[in-house]
Amino acid sequence: MPRKADAALPQMELEQQRDATPGFEPKGSFGFIRYLEHGFPNSLVRWHYHDEYELHLIVETSGKVFVGDYIGQFTPGHLVLTGPRVPHNWVSLDTPAEGVALRDMVIQFSHPPLASMAAVIPELKGIFPLLQRALHGVEFFGVSELSLRRFQRIRDSSGLPRFIEFLTLLGELAQTSDYQLLSTVPMQSSDDDVALARISSAINFIVHNYSSQFSLKQLAEQVDMPERTFSRFFRSATGNSFTDFVNRLRINKACQLLMETERYVSNICYEAGFNNVANFNRRFLELKGMTPKEFRQQALGRFGA
Repeated sequence: MPRKADAALPQMELEQQRDATPGFEPKGSFGFIRYLEHGFPNSLVRWHYHDEYELHLIVETSGKVFVGDYIGQFTPGHLVLTGPRVPHNWVSLDTPAEGVALRDMVIQFSHPPLASMAAVIPELKGIFPLLQRALHGVEFFGVSELSLRRFQRIRDSSGLPRFIEFLTLLGELAQTSDYQLLSTVPMQSSDDDVALARISSAINFIVHNYSSQFSLKQLAEQVDMPERTFSRFFRSATGNSFTDFVNRLRINKACQLLMETERYVSNICYEAGFNNVANFNRRFLELKGMTPKEFRQQALGRFGA
């Protein structure tokens, strides 16, 4: 039986949570564009959603990123735009015991003001395909250094200069073709914050214990939800069934080990949390479209190892 998961905060991010303590600009000190930054660990690091778009730049540490039904890796320079109510979280896995002072730089903005402006300023309509893509979550490549400078100028400015920097940054991201959509469906969370808090607790447990053996029933009991209710809300919150979510996380870990080590595939299978090689190979093929051996060969060619 897995240990009891830690309690999680309600997962709809509310205005009263947005004070300077966790890293937000205080209400009344900004206009349309809100900047925040925080280290790790921090109370803002959780499976959550909100009504604003969020442009998120990682500046230190690496680990797992979750956006909608996407599970992937992040490292410094990781830049993602998420849309309104798209659930997301970044979990660092390599932090020192004392933590890090600055991990995330974040810009938040809402949709209605942009829509109103675009109705009378046609030039703004060029950013709306980007905002539509944000409903899946968008990861950008090759623009981290440029974006970091924009983030710093937005952080250090206010009023019209901040707004100009922000529009310039959105315009640059709208024009880049080097990006990937993350979630396979444009996923938006429900309003059941109590259920999402429990799902967040379960996800935190899975992330840190994926290599152990645990069942849907055990995890539902752990978060004090009936099994069928937990299963339904888990799928709604993450876009995956419980089994698919765990398999995706384990396959993701296997991919990392295939790229970064020379361990035998059979050893990686068990280290990633699978209990037989045949099932591991089958799930890997389903999710990656190739065998573990083929994935390793492609990774070697891609990264020049």
